[in-house]
Amino acid sequence: MDRKATKAATRVVLATVFIYAIGFGIVMPVLPGLIVELGDVTLSQAAALGGWLLLTYAAFQFLFGPLIGNLGDRFGRRPLLLVSLAGFGIDYALMGFAPTLAWLFAGRAVAGMFGAIYGPAYAVMSDIYPPEERAGAYGLVGAAFGTGFIVGPALGGIFGELGLRVPFLIAGGLALANFVYTWFVFPESLQKENRRPFRFLRANPLGALLQLRKMPGVLPVAAALLCWSTAANIYPSTWAFFTQLRYGWSPGMVGLSLAWTGLLVVAIQIFVTGRAVRRFGEKRAGLFGLTSGTTGFILFAIAPFGWTLFVIMPVMAFQALIQPSLIAMMSHRVPHDMQGELQGFNGSLTALGTMAAPLIFNPTLAWFTGPQAPVYFAGAPFVIAAVIGLAAIAMLALSPPRASIDPAD
Repeated sequence: MDRKATKAATRVVLATVFIYAIGFGIVMPVLPGLIVELGDVTLSQAAALGGWLLLTYAAFQFLFGPLIGNLGDRFGRRPLLLVSLAGFGIDYALMGFAPTLAWLFAGRAVAGMFGAIYGPAYAVMSDIYPPEERAGAYGLVGAAFGTGFIVGPALGGIFGELGLRVPFLIAGGLALANFVYTWFVFPESLQKENRRPFRFLRANPLGALLQLRKMPGVLPVAAALLCWSTAANIYPSTWAFFTQLRYGWSPGMVGLSLAWTGLLVVAIQIFVTGRAVRRFGEKRAGLFGLTSGTTGFILFAIAPFGWTLFVIMPVMAFQALIQPSLIAMMSHRVPHDMQGELQGFNGSLTALGTMAAPLIFNPTLAWFTGPQAPVYFAGAPFVIAAVIGLAAIAMLALSPPRASIDPAD
């Protein structure tokens, strides 16, 4: 792509991820209250139901992620971005008008089915940036998400005071507005000569795994990414419930904490990620991020007061180095016509971690905050997350630093 088209594609990707993050974050402060209202349950019981909602989303993303990636390698990135955006608009509309809990689950299934945003977004960045610049480009994607995560929860806390459903409707409108913007602005990033035939045997998680295991050095990094995805999903799974159960926070306070986290992540992504990768390499940068994130889990588990969470967050924020570093490591180890498939596979890994997280963390939180608990300990899920984080550190440390495959082969 020429310079002008590259800039246009980058702007669309960053705007898409930014608006997706707003939609993702804007509903978090009000989701517990909506589950309590529709399900007529206690907040502790709502924590378990919130986990099943997240599991529904992840299960559909796990199944459809490789399909989306392979379709992108065959037909280009533009149609996949548009389909994803339309899917999210429909999802938030379903959740905003949901008369029962079943509608919330239907909305999450639609969102997962259309593959979310990250797979197509990372694939576009792989198309338009050379290998040595990809970690920095992926960092920009993370910065766009972090910026949206500053705005989203803050808006959720504000508009949630007007009604529990208002943030869902705003998120749906933003997704559909972004669909229109992408339709008119985005230039196709995958050139026809870099496309490959679509094969159903590869368009599923097992098929993608069998294909990518032939690429030296990919699977050890993928295993570390899977462990980290599981551990990091403690935040969307439990944060709103954890802070309300442990510290009695309001939706506005939950939104403020998430906005503060987003601000810190943006700072790391913009000012640190590219420099850290250039100076120390992707593997060392990833290991530092994993260590920081795991330390954050431990500190959150034992934090005695709500205000101490804000002090811990700058330590935890360096986990923003992890995903750009690990995805860049894998992208260097596969040919160009497999970038979409790789990102779809990564989407399935992330979804698998998202599926595992609510099955692990939400029941743990519900148990240790319920009447049957031998001791009230809302931080118990973070202890488990720290153990999983240590496993991710070990896997990345044991992975080979460089691949033996030429990505141009």
